[in-house]
Amino acid sequence: MTVTRFAPSPTGRLHVGNIRTALHNWMLAKNAGGRFLLRIDDTDAQRSKEEYVEAIREDLAWLGISPDGEERQSQRMALYDKAFETLKAAGRVYPAYETAQELELKRKVLLGRGLPPIYDRGALELSDRQRAAKEAEGIAPHWRFKLDHGSPITWEDGVRGTQKFDPAQLSDPVIRRADGSWLYMLPSAVDDIDMGVTSVLRGEDHVSNTAVQIQMFEALGSGPPAFAHEALLVGREGKLSKRLGSLGCDAFREKGIEPQAIIALLARLGTSLPVEPIGQIEALLETFDLATFGRAPAKFDDAELERVNTALVHQMPYAEVADRLPEGMDEAGWHAVQPNLATIAEAAEWWRLVTGPVEQPEFSEEDCAYLSEAAQSLAWSDDPWGALTSALKEKTGRKGKQLFLPLRQALTGMNHGPDMGELLPLIGEETARARLKTASQG
Repeated sequence: MTVTRFAPSPTGRLHVGNIRTALHNWMLAKNAGGRFLLRIDDTDAQRSKEEYVEAIREDLAWLGISPDGEERQSQRMALYDKAFETLKAAGRVYPAYETAQELELKRKVLLGRGLPPIYDRGALELSDRQRAAKEAEGIAPHWRFKLDHGSPITWEDGVRGTQKFDPAQLSDPVIRRADGSWLYMLPSAVDDIDMGVTSVLRGEDHVSNTAVQIQMFEALGSGPPAFAHEALLVGREGKLSKRLGSLGCDAFREKGIEPQAIIALLARLGTSLPVEPIGQIEALLETFDLATFGRAPAKFDDAELERVNTALVHQMPYAEVADRLPEGMDEAGWHAVQPNLATIAEAAEWWRLVTGPVEQPEFSEEDCAYLSEAAQSLAWSDDPWGALTSALKEKTGRKGKQLFLPLRQALTGMNHGPDMGELLPLIGEETARARLKTASQG
């Protein structure tokens, strides 16, 4: 069975980049009839907040992304300790005593020589006596995973194809801090093994992490999951944008963006498939395929999201939105205003054309006389707008804009808006006649 996971750190709200990661992992699992797991990476006790854990759950639920299980790293420390001891006994982790300043100096020296800033494994050259002396000075070690330099690290990436890394060109990663807390690499690998994760789909910024973690899986006696690394999101200008990190579900909700629009856009962003206003997740799942994912940066554009959102709002049936519409708006009202909406919240503004009051413009003497004639000619029927305009055309000889615009302005106070044939029956005969009379008085 395919098992995927989404592993956010609860140090802030979900943003558009990790929403896309969550969605693609959920789609990868569902498309294969598998399971999608939520793993809360809350090993950083100082930065992790419970309010963000709740926000992550709420945002996923709003988007319709339902995990089939949830784990929290803060409750799994015993597993990490056990794996650490296994690696320690196998000689695959070692203590290192350099300070952050010493490591930075080494880095600068290497860069100054035009060399890659790879850790020199200086800690491995320390004798037992030297290590004991460091600890006697009160210097607690951090711990590094020792990479096996014997053969290249290779895997077949679901997006990038064949990947090959020389482990000697990678630094032995720090997996545990001096205070005993964990960094990302080892707990993530341990969890993937324990949770039965078979596929990991994440951003291409993790490619070198994957090379390292493949050796961790092997050192822990497990085969690695299938890895795929998708292109990162960039802004409209083609650059990585900090702004993308501030675009989350709370910001989208504030703007009136529907969750279906976010799903429709992000499901295909970065693929060869066109972004379309598809509101049914089943239709998106049918076409989801890692083979369609490209290597070029995926461009996120607010305008495209708004276009998709508007198109989806125009497709939504009354039953789906009824509980979000202004009081008194029935199916006929929804049908009348729907083509004019960019967001559902705008329905309240258009509904005021029915409920009033409306602010009418000043009319010329000629238009006042015309509107007086309109008030008298108004006769209620199945099609009051058609009957009124036909009668006025015959009586006054007006046509086109001269015929229709003063009537719209008098009845709604606006120069444009919903189809008057649908709107006038909602306004009602009595209110419509009163508005025409008021307008005719100048």
